[in-house]
Amino acid sequence: MPLATTLAEYIRAAFSGLYLETQEPAEALRELAELCRQEHWTLATWDIDQGLQLLSSVNPVSVAATDPLAALRSLPALATPDRTTLFVLSNFHRFLNSAEIVQALQHQLLAGKATRTFVVILAPTVQLPLELERQFVVLTHELPHREQLAQIARDLAPDESSSGAAWESLLDAAAGLTRYEAEGAFALSLARHDALRPEAVWELKAQTLRKQNLLTLCRGGETFGSLGGLAALKEFCRRALQPSRSVKARGTLLLSPPGCGKSAFCR
Repeated sequence: MPLATTLAEYIRAAFSGLYLETQEPAEALRELAELCRQEHWTLATWDIDQGLQLLSSVNPVSVAATDPLAALRSLPALATPDRTTLFVLSNFHRFLNSAEIVQALQHQLLAGKATRTFVVILAPTVQLPLELERQFVVLTHELPHREQLAQIARDLAPDESSSGAAWESLLDAAAGLTRYEAEGAFALSLARHDALRPEAVWELKAQTLRKQNLLTLCRGGETFGSLGGLAALKEFCRRALQPSRSVKARGTLLLSPPGCGKSAFCR
């Protein structure tokens, strides 16, 4: 279900606290703005850098509030009797360790059901204090799907063929990237090869994983034939990966001293 449809349902049901987990805040905000235009709702935004901004309002107010507590206290002034108001707080999870802000949010969320004012937090991770867990609905802003990635590639390289095995490999490599990352990966490929190739996309994806310092990306190519020993483990994996098995292993834990071949076996 599209994000706008899901949000509209929760807003019509008067859920006054919405927490949107997103890796693409600008894209999420664009979708929220489009929803407000369609529904004729008021949209206000706040972040620590630009303060309070009224993107649409029938009753404009001038509150240059870069303080998060002052921003929350300005919400009642945005309410109108016959109009729904969305107040979008970017990266607000950074401020939810403050007792004053938690208390102010609780008051605003309770009042929001009556005044049709809705708080929407945009953040890359879900961090809610215990006092607010039951007052927020957590939604996920999905990363771009395959067709959206394909459209980004077409926009950057309209002369490239958008069919065939090479095109499918490119989209496979781009899966899981944000729009910003996909644009950068495709642009890197064009700058390096004057064509769209999956190698550049894999390189950027590997760098993204390296930032987390937990995973490394292996593109494959190695075989069991290049690794000696571990016969029982190899046979277990062959059986577990058979397409005909009704129950498949979800994973394997390898535990041993260093130098016994765990990483080589994973590759």
